[in-house]
Amino acid sequence: MTAKKYIEKYSKAKARRENWVPLFEECYEYALPQRESFYYEEAGQRRDEKIFDETAVVGVQEFASRLQSGLVPNFARWADLMSGSEVDKKDREEVDNQLDIVTDYVFEVIQNSNFSQEIHESFMDLAVGTGVLCVEEGDAINPVIFSAIPLPHVVLDTGPDDKIDHVFRERKKIKFDHLPLMYPNATLPPEVMNLMGRDRETTVLELVCRDYSKKNEEAYYHYAICMTTETILYYKELRGLGSNPFVCFRWFKCAGEVYGRGPLMNALSAIKTTNLTIELILENAQMSISGIYQMEDDGVINPDTIQLVPGSIIPKAMGSTGLQPIQAAGRFDVAQLVLSDMRLNIKRALYNDMLGNPDKTPATATEVAERMADLSRRMGSAFGRLQAELVQPVLQRVIYILKKQGRIEIPTINGREVKVRSVSPLAQAQANQDISTVARFLELVGGTFGPEMLQLLVDGEKTAIHLAKKFGVPESLIRDENQRKQIAAMAQQMAQQQQGGMLATQQG
Repeated sequence: MTAKKYIEKYSKAKARRENWVPLFEECYEYALPQRESFYYEEAGQRRDEKIFDETAVVGVQEFASRLQSGLVPNFARWADLMSGSEVDKKDREEVDNQLDIVTDYVFEVIQNSNFSQEIHESFMDLAVGTGVLCVEEGDAINPVIFSAIPLPHVVLDTGPDDKIDHVFRERKKIKFDHLPLMYPNATLPPEVMNLMGRDRETTVLELVCRDYSKKNEEAYYHYAICMTTETILYYKELRGLGSNPFVCFRWFKCAGEVYGRGPLMNALSAIKTTNLTIELILENAQMSISGIYQMEDDGVINPDTIQLVPGSIIPKAMGSTGLQPIQAAGRFDVAQLVLSDMRLNIKRALYNDMLGNPDKTPATATEVAERMADLSRRMGSAFGRLQAELVQPVLQRVIYILKKQGRIEIPTINGREVKVRSVSPLAQAQANQDISTVARFLELVGGTFGPEMLQLLVDGEKTAIHLAKKFGVPESLIRDENQRKQIAAMAQQMAQQQQGGMLATQQG
C-alpha cells in the first residue's frame, strides 16, 4: 500500500474522531486544563477560565494515583508469570520456579525505568476514556523506555474483531535534517533528501497496523510517512506477541465505538453544574459587596466618575436622594445544598469517596481491606478490560524487548505455555473473597465435626499451596514437591526412631 493510501486512511479515521473532539475537549477544559488541547494553542497558554471549582481537577489526579496504586503499584510486583494449560502438570512446579526468577528480573527492569511516571499520565487520559502508552526499545542502561502519548496526538481505528488495529501518530514540526537521526536504518527518498539543509520542517505520520494475512500469529506493519512529500521514510515488519510498540487501553466502550468512555464523562454534568453554581455564588458575592444603586438624574452626580471606595465623597443636589442601594431579590443559600450533592457525585464517579471522614477515628486494617474490596467490585468490569488491554500487553511488550536483547529466555506468553496472573492490590481484593470462603469452610467443618474429620476430608498440603497462590506468595518461598517428600520422610524416620527408643527403654 502506498503512502497516499495510508494518508487517505488516516484522514478518514481522523474525520471519525472529530465527532469525539468536542466531548474530549470539554472534559479537558473542566478537569484537565494542563493537558494539551485538540485545538491550536501556544505553549504555556492558560486554559482554566471555565474552572471555578477544583473538585474535578483534584479528583482526576487522585483517580490516576488510586488506579496506579491499585493496579500497577510503584516498586512492587503486580503480576506473576505462571505455567499455562499446555505445560504438563508434573512439570508445572519446576516451570513456575523458573518463571518466578524471570518475573523478578522483568519487574526489576520495569521499576528502574520511567514506567511509573508515564503510566500516571496515561491514567489521567484514561479518566476521559482512552490511554495510549508507547513502549520502545532502549539502550544498555535503560532497556525499555515508556512514553505516554497524549490523546490529541493519536488517531485510532478498529478492525474486524472490534479491537484497535491501527494507531496513527502525528509528529509535528520535525526538521528534515533530524530525519536521519530519528530513522537511522531508513533509506530516505530523493524528495526528502532534496529538502534537507534548508532548516525546513515537516509533519511525520507514524502508524502501526495489523497484518491479517498472517494466520495464527500477531503481525504488524510499522510505517513512517513524510506528509510534505507524501513518501514513506521508514518501513518495518513486526512479528510476534509484544511486537506492537503501542499499548492502547480503554476504561469502557460501547459496541461499535473506537474510543473509550471514562468516568470523567459520567461526572461531566455534575462538574459543569458545580462550576456554574460557584460562578453564580461569586457573582452574587460581588453584587453583595459592591451593590446596585439608583439615583435621580439631577445633573450634579456623574455616574462615570463615581468610585465606591472607602473615604470617597459623592456630591448630590439639594433635595435629591443621591445614590440609593437596590435590595437584592433573594439569597442564594440553596447553592450549598447543590454543591454538596454535586461534589459527592463527582468524587463517587471518580472513585474518590472511599477514604471516609479524616476527622473520625482512623480506619483499621480490616476496614481498609474491605474498602479496597468494595472498590474492586465497583470497577470490576473496567478492571477486567484493563487487565486484557494494559497489564498483559505491557508485560508481553517488555518481555519481547528483553528477549530480543538476549537478556532472558522464555516461551511465548500466550496463555497456554505461559500466562499472566495479576497480583495487584485490586486483584488481591478479589482473591481475598476466595481466601475467606476456604477459611470459613475449614472453620465450620473443624468446629462442627472435629479436627479428625477435617484431616480426613481436606488435603492440608494442597490447601496450603492453594492459599499461598491466592495470597500471591512468590514460588521461590514455597518448597517444591521433592523437598516436601524428603522432609516428610525425615520426619517419619525420626518418629520411628523415637518410638523405637521408647520401646527399648520400656523393655529395659
